[in-house]
Amino acid sequence: MSKPVGHFTSYTLNDGSLLESLQEEYGPSFEQMTKREKLFLISAIAIQLCDQSPGSCRNEIYIVGHQANSSLPVGDREGLIEALINQVRWGRSLSDTAEVLPME
Repeated sequence: MSKPVGHFTSYTLNDGSLLESLQEEYGPSFEQMTKREKLFLISAIAIQLCDQSPGSCRNEIYIVGHQANSSLPVGDREGLIEALINQVRWGRSLSDTAEVLPME
């Protein structure tokens, strides 16, 4: 069973926030959204966060994205999204270190 949005965000009951409104409209775990709608929101939010993030992507990252989309099964792509979200939120990133690590 999925955890409610409040588990992942700063939402608290009766706070009048957009998160409260979304939870009321689509359910505590967004169960009233289709999978496509959830993926669209992931994409829309990720694009905006990417645009606000400093720096640029190395060319090979575009290739990795294409490779993931063309060769990984759906379950692995979903798992990769989950792993990347976890790393964005809680992990260290290259910008957190002084060295640059090229792909091999």
